[in-house]
Amino acid sequence: MVLKSKENSVGAWSFLVGVILAIIIGITTTSFLPITTISRFSSEIYAILVLLGVIVGFTINIEGKESQTFLIAGAVLVIVSKFGMESVSGSLIGIGIGDTVVSTFSALLALFVPATIIVAVKTVFGIARV
Repeated sequence: MVLKSKENSVGAWSFLVGVILAIIIGITTTSFLPITTISRFSSEIYAILVLLGVIVGFTINIEGKESQTFLIAGAVLVIVSKFGMESVSGSLIGIGIGDTVVSTFSALLALFVPATIIVAVKTVFGIARV
């Protein structure tokens, strides 16, 4: 029988819910597929994404090589999302999905920036601990 560790389930579920919510808010807040209820509460949903990012950062239990992998992946995602917002909006605007892609990238940024910062600070304090 396989036993699963429950110590990281809050961080994993927060991460999963956050990514799904970021994609949903990114797609539905634009004119491509407008859902007025979600569009009206988009600022609160972004606040929830930031809160989920903070929860992921504090509850994810990674050390050593895993924290390096998370930080590299998180930094790449943040950088690519930010640059992607600028470049994609201009190139896809004729198709009509530029705003959708930009909104999705910004929602992912709202989730990943706090998580990456918190894990980075935890890693620095872990390295400084003698």
